[in-house]
Amino acid sequence: MAAPFDLNDDSVVVIIGTGAGGGVLANELAQKGISVVALEAGGRYLPEDYINDEWESFGQLAWLDPRTTSGDWRVAKDFSGLPAWIVKAVGGTTTHWAGASLRFQDHEWKAKTTYGDVQGANLLDWPIDPREMDDYYTKAENKLGVTRTGDRPGLPGSNNYLVFEKGAKALGYKEVSTGRMAIQTRDDGDRIPCQQTGFCFQGCKWGAKWSAAYTDIPEGEATGNLEVRERAHVARILHNEAGKVTGVEYYDANGTLQMQKARIVCVAGNSFESPRLLLNSASSMFPDGLANSSGQVGRNYMRHMTGSVYGVFDKPVKMWRGTTMAGIIQDEARHDPSRGFVGGYELETLSLGLPFMAAFLDPGGWGREFTSALDHYENMAGMWIVGEDMPQETNRVTLNHDVTDQYGLPVANVHFDDHPNDIAMRNHAYKQGQAIYEAVGATRTFPTPPYPSTHNLGTNRMSENPRDGVVNKWGQTHDIANLFISDGSQFTTGAAENPTLTIVALAIRQADHIAREMSAQNL
Repeated sequence: MAAPFDLNDDSVVVIIGTGAGGGVLANELAQKGISVVALEAGGRYLPEDYINDEWESFGQLAWLDPRTTSGDWRVAKDFSGLPAWIVKAVGGTTTHWAGASLRFQDHEWKAKTTYGDVQGANLLDWPIDPREMDDYYTKAENKLGVTRTGDRPGLPGSNNYLVFEKGAKALGYKEVSTGRMAIQTRDDGDRIPCQQTGFCFQGCKWGAKWSAAYTDIPEGEATGNLEVRERAHVARILHNEAGKVTGVEYYDANGTLQMQKARIVCVAGNSFESPRLLLNSASSMFPDGLANSSGQVGRNYMRHMTGSVYGVFDKPVKMWRGTTMAGIIQDEARHDPSRGFVGGYELETLSLGLPFMAAFLDPGGWGREFTSALDHYENMAGMWIVGEDMPQETNRVTLNHDVTDQYGLPVANVHFDDHPNDIAMRNHAYKQGQAIYEAVGATRTFPTPPYPSTHNLGTNRMSENPRDGVVNKWGQTHDIANLFISDGSQFTTGAAENPTLTIVALAIRQADHIAREMSAQNL
């Protein structure tokens, strides 16, 4: 283990957050011999600590610090204090994620060029060429052990998948499989293969699913170059008179304010906490918050166009058995404006246990029809819709000065309104999802509204021009050379795919860039 770094050691890279972005970046830099201090607001839980019980696990892992919401989105009405279901722990939301690992399609890197002007959408092309990502995607797939890439076989299909696949094929869909999942399928890796337990969202007790918590973080620590400080809640980032960041202030496990000096600071706190931190770090030199000369910090929040469809059958499906999200239909992920919207969506298998079905699917809104469906829980099949939503300047994270957290800091308010493109896409997906289940004899189908999802994107977006965003193509802030953004908040647009693989690929790429710039003495 690394000897702890001194608080006054200004040669270290400080990384805030240890999820898909921060956890991978920390390990990649540590492997290159760079000293890293990673600050994580949550505690450390390993596979033996995970709980195969939905509510207890939620209490153990979820980020439950206060937040507020506004806007016309359904989540603000149903879950006003829980805009997203993300994790506060070492490893971040890679503990809770399902493992779906998909590459962006080429056109999704260039949404503005591909989709043209979409009224009310603040579209922009990524300042990255898709070919530049090919090797990084391959490195990410190998790191995560993604099925159906390299020579890794796919996962077996659960009952929930078999119903889904049969319906999809009846509709003429061709791109149907158990997907590309960051879950071990064979006995030849460092992780044991999937045991089909079905509690993928509760932390994989087997460690078969990739998570930064028990792969990248311990690998980085083993080099002696990474120190992880858990229960370290960062309050603000500090800078000098030249406008370079110099360190961070954080509350330690005892609530004592500490200050760690830094050569470089990388922010990877998810799309709510990252902009909140930049805004809470305002100073006389940067009165609107750090890296915010464009006024874009916190703006262009995306959460993916989501929803679910459940089908009730006359025979048991037992959808909770097997890998939660090992099932995908990709035919609708293409860009085909003849459907009445730009961009596309994926359909993925999903199951929620009874406690979450009752809580998340809003029985208040469904009444007797819905509660009677829960009586047939054994006979239900489920799928999740995930598609590209439109970035809008008005969808944004701001500071709510009327509500403070346990440290007295203003909390994040998350404002979101659906764009007409999101609504058109969701309605199309509901129709297709219901048709899939009806094609295999569903007696009833339920399209259900979005619940708090984990795909938080945007709010510190990449842009070629400093006026249009917060960071450049390396995730380096346009305004401050030694301040980086390393999580999904740097996404320029959301694409249709689950974002983790891209966050990991960008983190590997960013580590290469930071190491190069440090050795060239540019940073």
